[in-house]
Amino acid sequence: MTDPAPRTAVIVDDHAIFRSGLRADLGPDRLAIVGEAGDVDEAVRTVLELAPDVVLLDVHLPGGAGGGGAEVAERVLARRPAQRFLALSVSDAAEDVVAVIRAGARGYITKTASGAEVADAAVRVADGDAVFSPRLAGFVLDAFRGTAPAPPLVPAAATSGAAAPDEDLDRLSAREREVMRLIARGYTYREAGAELFISDRTVETHVSSVLRKLQLSNRHELTRWAARRGYA
Repeated sequence: MTDPAPRTAVIVDDHAIFRSGLRADLGPDRLAIVGEAGDVDEAVRTVLELAPDVVLLDVHLPGGAGGGGAEVAERVLARRPAQRFLALSVSDAAEDVVAVIRAGARGYITKTASGAEVADAAVRVADGDAVFSPRLAGFVLDAFRGTAPAPPLVPAAATSGAAAPDEDLDRLSAREREVMRLIARGYTYREAGAELFISDRTVETHVSSVLRKLQLSNRHELTRWAARRGYA
């Protein structure tokens, strides 16, 4: 049985050294890089001309009308609706993730991913899948279900009927529970503050209080604590 032919890809990033490094890291047996671009207008021309299976798209790009990667996706998809985009960026800010997904990208991973992880995500997007890390997927789900308040903090493992009491959780105030839930999901202090309309410093104060009450040392222990109880 022969292996499937590699998917074709275009790399769009304004840093030539990153493009060359990524090209070297990607296995040619899975992804064949057929082109590169370093700004919005060049990216649109290159993608429309080459029609690759997938575009590895940076979020922040110069040129065009200033819309970066989201602008590239919108302009290309207006003329080639079947084009697949995988956003690849150093940013994991919710606003960047949501903007490029709304523009039409089918996946988003950060540049901390290995070459093998990028290749795997790119092939999956080329084949029609949507690919996100768990934390970034949370941003997308929140954005597309609207801005409704977060549901009550109930353990995922809880079933119908009275839930088992959690004495540790009872030590926390309502606001501390909200902060704990967001931090456990991977939000930064800034992101949690924006979500709850409080300052970064206030978030930090709440986190310190939560850690003290739960007798935990750091936010990583908090994440594990919350995950074990189904609160993350």
